[in-house]
Amino acid sequence: MRFKLIILALALIATENGFAQKKENKTQDWLISNAAPYQSRIALAGQDIVLDNGLVRRSFRISPNAFCYDYTNLTTGQQLIRAVQPEAQLQLNGKWYNVGGVDGQKERAYLRPEWMPSFTANANDFSYVKHETSELDPLLPWKGDKWWSTHKAAGKGKVLTFTYAAPANATLNGVEVKVHYAIYDGIPLISKWVTVQNHSKQTLQINQVINEKLALVEEESAVVGSVEDMKKQHGLYVESNFAFNNAMRYHLSDQSLHWNADSTYTSQVNYNLKTPAILEIYPTVGVGIRLAAEDNFSSIRSWELLMDSYDRERRGLAIRKMYRTIAPWTTANPIFMHLVSKKDEQVYTAIDQCAATGYEALILSFGSHVNMEDTTVANLAALKKLADYAHSKNIKIGAYSLFSSRKISEQDDIINPKTGKTGGTFFENAPCFGSNWGIGYAQQIKTFFEKTGFDIWENDGPFPGDQCASTSHPGHHGLEDSQWVQFNMQKQLYHWLNARGVYINSPDWYFLDGSNKTGIGYREVNFSLPRENQRILNRQNIYDALWEQNPSMGWGFVPLTAYQGGGKEAVLEPLHEHREDYKQLMMQYYGAGVQACYRGPRLYDTEQTKQTVIDVIQWYKKYRTILNADLIHLRRADGRDWDGFLHVNASEKGIKGLGMLFNPLKTAITRTIELPLYYTGLSAHAKITWDDKTVKTASLDHRAKTTITLTIPAESYRWFTVE
Repeated sequence: MRFKLIILALALIATENGFAQKKENKTQDWLISNAAPYQSRIALAGQDIVLDNGLVRRSFRISPNAFCYDYTNLTTGQQLIRAVQPEAQLQLNGKWYNVGGVDGQKERAYLRPEWMPSFTANANDFSYVKHETSELDPLLPWKGDKWWSTHKAAGKGKVLTFTYAAPANATLNGVEVKVHYAIYDGIPLISKWVTVQNHSKQTLQINQVINEKLALVEEESAVVGSVEDMKKQHGLYVESNFAFNNAMRYHLSDQSLHWNADSTYTSQVNYNLKTPAILEIYPTVGVGIRLAAEDNFSSIRSWELLMDSYDRERRGLAIRKMYRTIAPWTTANPIFMHLVSKKDEQVYTAIDQCAATGYEALILSFGSHVNMEDTTVANLAALKKLADYAHSKNIKIGAYSLFSSRKISEQDDIINPKTGKTGGTFFENAPCFGSNWGIGYAQQIKTFFEKTGFDIWENDGPFPGDQCASTSHPGHHGLEDSQWVQFNMQKQLYHWLNARGVYINSPDWYFLDGSNKTGIGYREVNFSLPRENQRILNRQNIYDALWEQNPSMGWGFVPLTAYQGGGKEAVLEPLHEHREDYKQLMMQYYGAGVQACYRGPRLYDTEQTKQTVIDVIQWYKKYRTILNADLIHLRRADGRDWDGFLHVNASEKGIKGLGMLFNPLKTAITRTIELPLYYTGLSAHAKITWDDKTVKTASLDHRAKTTITLTIPAESYRWFTVE
């Protein structure tokens, strides 16, 4: 009877908020509708607390201890929870503790609600004290008005916080743990993190914090198979702000997601009990810090996005919407040039060229004459003069600085725990952020931006995750806390810059801590290949990168002058001699919404070249909103036939799609191509305009698809808009 009352209460909550399922009505598809039908709510029904937004529901019972018993995808009806778990686990002073959770579930393959009244609390666990609700604050205080972006503010939602007290029989009197859950409007997304408050009079050793532990329904059942080899639950995508290693892809950069076997799940099909049925979130090498009396600790933060499809495009669209929701700064996308300068006069000239062609920013690239670590009065004054001139022309200005992948000194470099010596790190040699030099470097960067007024930091080689065995570096105690301390120093620097409105290019996955853009993923030596090769390779890079990231999140590369070798067929200088190649490289990057590093001494060399650049930039700005929208993959470049992609934005009132189609062949081709227009939000009919000239009305089938027949000139492209 009690369970029926709970379900009735949940149904009433859903009805009040208009959460009825409309699976067949695409106007209510959360990927193409606004957040209005899916507002977040936290409701109390007896001893049950429910987070719900019409897309995801997560339910907790708070007696005899707090535990999660329900995690449902409300679009598909999928229940993710098969067994109860602690709400977090902590290793404190070398001993493990559960936070929340209950005992008593014997069958672990599924959970029947009528079992729950018999569950018991464990006296050795942190126990529920109270819960609080609040509005969701933005992740970072980003100044969105400084940059062009599609999203100026973070998504809204609600936060549920449970407070837990230490077990009475532990030597942890005064240690309080809070477990936080945030639910977002308009997206099936829940975030989770843990904070520890040390109100005791002693220093607390925090060895490890597992901020999430879920006993999930298995994705597949196999009699024989290992945790590594068997399929993981596809109904849940998890990302955390603990990712690094330069891979430029999240799933390869992640350092927190762990799939484990569940030996207590004895009825599973796998004979060796190795089904990957437990998901845990924690830093792989541990935390290892000492928390002083009256000090606070905050764990890594994870986001759990419920998936309603196995389709790669739809899953990618969901992840891209997640970034726009939680990290709106990743949608900022300034039009910038990469200048290689040896003297100030070259900078002034480049600023003038940027202003004349419609560019918005200039970055002094690696190899330039700017040294951000030189904080002498004379150097800072000279650079402020450059910034002031750029700003007088309405141009933002930035500079390059390398942190890792360099050797500083035997005293300041990472000490390899395997050898006890410097060297052998991720980049072979690297300084320790916790060394005297590293601490000083962070302050030098802050001083540089405070005194010069520069707007962009191109931070090459951010902290890649190296552990340091030094016991003499002032920033960390030893090996066990070295990664956590260095990672947080990197994050804190990005947070500081983000709050000042500084734009950050960083070749690593620090998006959820303030970086704006990373490399789209390319092999640098490829830019020494002939321009014909670069065209196709660049389109492959774009196609591959934009499955799970928005166009604004990655940068490409165009070598105006020689880069890492290559002959005259590899570069664009003299620009007027290769104007068509220059234009097509710009069009395919800007057509994808991706900024490239146009690296060289100038943007144009003749009036004709100048006009070409102006024409492309004006075209990009005219269609900028749709060009920065989601990208639908049509066909990957292979050099054998046409390739292309389609931008879609159902929320736009006018242009809802823009496509780019390319012909790599040396003869013109005529092709009939299917266009999937579902994510434009259109139905029945669409107006397609070719090259800003020819207008046709297309009929859409029940899947919102249509076919088009067109001719694409040799080694060229066509583009079209959809309304």
